[in-house]
Amino acid sequence: MKFIDKINKKSSNWFGYNHYLFSNALLTFTPRKIQTKTMELTVGIFRGSLGIVALIGICYLLSNNRKAIDWGLVLKGLLIQLGLALALLNIPFLQFFFRIVSDFFVQILKFTEAGATFLFAGLMDPSQSFGYVFAFQVLPTIVFFAAFSAVLYYLGILQRIIFGFAWLMKKVMGLSGSESLAAAANVFIGQTEAPLVVKPYLEKMTRSEMLCLMTGGMATIAGGVFAAYVGFLGESFAVLPNIAGMSEEAGKLAIEAAKDASKNLFAQHLLLASIISAPAAIVAAKILYPQDEPERVNQDFMVPKDKIGSNLLEAIAIGTTDGLKLAVNVGAMLLVFTALIAMLNYFLTDVIGYYTPLNGWVAQFAGYLKGNGFQIQPSAMAGLNLEFILGCLFAPIAWLLGVPSTDIFLVGQLLGQKTAINEFFAYAELGKFTKVLQIKSLIIATYALCGFANFASIGIQIGGIGAIAPGQKTTVAEFGIKALIGGTVACFITAAIAGMIVSESSFLF
Repeated sequence: MKFIDKINKKSSNWFGYNHYLFSNALLTFTPRKIQTKTMELTVGIFRGSLGIVALIGICYLLSNNRKAIDWGLVLKGLLIQLGLALALLNIPFLQFFFRIVSDFFVQILKFTEAGATFLFAGLMDPSQSFGYVFAFQVLPTIVFFAAFSAVLYYLGILQRIIFGFAWLMKKVMGLSGSESLAAAANVFIGQTEAPLVVKPYLEKMTRSEMLCLMTGGMATIAGGVFAAYVGFLGESFAVLPNIAGMSEEAGKLAIEAAKDASKNLFAQHLLLASIISAPAAIVAAKILYPQDEPERVNQDFMVPKDKIGSNLLEAIAIGTTDGLKLAVNVGAMLLVFTALIAMLNYFLTDVIGYYTPLNGWVAQFAGYLKGNGFQIQPSAMAGLNLEFILGCLFAPIAWLLGVPSTDIFLVGQLLGQKTAINEFFAYAELGKFTKVLQIKSLIIATYALCGFANFASIGIQIGGIGAIAPGQKTTVAEFGIKALIGGTVACFITAAIAGMIVSESSFLF
């Protein structure tokens, strides 16, 4: 009996103690957690909504005809963007489809790696520096995907996809036929090739339609660089497993699976960003330049049946050549802009800052920010430089998008680099900060950087559209800055929405 009583006493004590711990934890943490999460969600929605209103307000102030703005179309565009994001993130069937598409891109990366290994076997080493990965994995991905896209276009598959998306945009938003086709084409093939889809309509497009075409090109990305982003940045978010006790082969497979999972989810988010930026681009364009020539609007709705090349082999050859040009262009742009930034920073830090008190003031301010918990680029501590200037200029915008306050200067720097240089450079920089930034900051930055809205794109559009529609070249040149602003606003609206609805768990790999 004593033994039983002793056991009962111990059990009672154990239960009572653990009940106390559980109750205490429940009372201490659960309400606080719920309260904190609720507060974070409320603040996130408020700041995201405030950011969207502010961004639309910028477009309104720059509008050429504020009285002609179709606010019904604007509301439709925002609701479509929000609805698409919620549907693609929460509806199982659509999630499954998204996973298939993202898996496809991950497989493309592996196919490309096989080809690159054949050519550069002795030089390729995934563990090497960014330069090796970029040269022997990222750039070959652009070439291969361009060739693959040419095959899809030759077979008529890509045209059908574009037509389906364009039909939806036309019916829901009430756009003209050419605007719908341009918006859809920009999502899948980018600003260089998209004008070719609406080539029969270009010369007769109204000024509002032309700005819509240009803004859509700025706000989205092409499939080739999409795959490249996944290739060189997707692994940055991976949480590698503990392979202790595993065989060498099992360890390699586990690490590879973790990297593939990271690439897969990153691809899903990039794809979502590009898709939902399309209606945002239309919203921005129609506020900046409302349709004031309804009698000239062409409602024709037809995807050109022209094929790339006379046969499949010629299509592959043409696509490969175009991809090679794009890859060389991307590599050259990164090289030149990195060198220009280094040169500019030399003059800012070693000349202007050295012979004035600016270096000391900047370093002091940066130290103050760091001391108060803000994430600061290490180079900012050295004195006056471009990264610090861009971070300060775009920090308020980062805050409006919902970025946690501690990260606004670092994310602001990325937003500035994307606008002033290009998104490729900004994504490369983002890859350095994946372990530093908060998850929400990574979410917002990933969506905000997903677009071609930069100054170099103005020249690309003038040269590309002007070549196939000479009569519109003056209009394209005139609208360059407006399209840049509209595309930037569209990307930022997408980022604000993502910050409100994308959960941390859906972004963790």
